[in-house]
Amino acid sequence: MIGAIAGCKAYQFGAPTLHNCTIRSVYVPMIESDSFRRFLGPRLTEAVIKQIELDTPFVIAAPENADSFLVAKILRDTKSVQGETINDDPRVLEAGIQVEVTWTDRSGNPLSQRQLIRISRDVDFIPEVGQSLTTAHQEIINKIASDIVNQMETPW
Repeated sequence: MIGAIAGCKAYQFGAPTLHNCTIRSVYVPMIESDSFRRFLGPRLTEAVIKQIELDTPFVIAAPENADSFLVAKILRDTKSVQGETINDDPRVLEAGIQVEVTWTDRSGNPLSQRQLIRISRDVDFIPEVGQSLTTAHQEIINKIASDIVNQMETPW
């Protein structure tokens, strides 16, 4: 009976156990963008910071105080026509964004499962019903921010 109790002592459960317990803070610099579309980097940076604050025990910190650094770069964004009307007007369009992410500790050692993570997301939107490239980008940004924070979980 004593062996069974001692064996379960180190077992932990709940959301805090999903993340590295040696890391307490994260610095997220402004996300760079190779895109010509304005403000994608700042919008993604804001979404990632909000997602970290909501879904992790980590605190956002200044670079001199942070235990880890989450650096990302928007590699590309695309917009393409998926469907047209009989008059060749675009009816359904697709927007996409690809991001490259690294998460390291103060020494530069990777903290995620892979050293370099690439995340791509695509969303269809229909201008005729009031959707726009801006709303499509915001949906993609929210999904990518969630994907980035999910990569910060410790592997099983």
